[in-house]
Amino acid sequence: MLCEKCGKNSATTHIRSVINGKVTEKHLCGYCAANEGYSDIKGNNLSQMLSSMFGDTLSAASNIQLTRCSCCGSTFSDIAESGKCGCPECYTTFYDQLLPYFKRVHGSTKHIGKVPNRAPNTVKQSKDTVEELRSLLSHLVREEKYEQAAVVRDKIKKLEGDAQ
Repeated sequence: MLCEKCGKNSATTHIRSVINGKVTEKHLCGYCAANEGYSDIKGNNLSQMLSSMFGDTLSAASNIQLTRCSCCGSTFSDIAESGKCGCPECYTTFYDQLLPYFKRVHGSTKHIGKVPNRAPNTVKQSKDTVEELRSLLSHLVREEKYEQAAVVRDKIKKLEGDAQ
């Protein structure tokens, strides 16, 4: 594959970016990639990649009075530079600053987890959450579908009983 910019050399740098759900790809040779500022990308350094994601807050954080974690003494700047929280208390201390980055990296702030396919059905999580079932229950009651509402009510009771 040839470089998209110069069209002469073989493309050795492949850059994929997702912006507002739109995926764009660039295929550049080493020279053109360096000219566009992609020469210092390290392929396997996770902490540098995470640090680059937090980097845009460093200038804003320098203007704000530095808040330190009461447990480990880390500042948000320290977390942004290393890409790692110092201790579990950092998540609580810097929750407001970290939340947008968790959303950006993981796509959600709610942990769903995974269960292996071979796990017994009693271990697998139900697809219906209690909140969704309560919403459905109220909808069914409004529409006076009491038989279906009773079934949903029983599911809610079963899920709440299993949780306790």
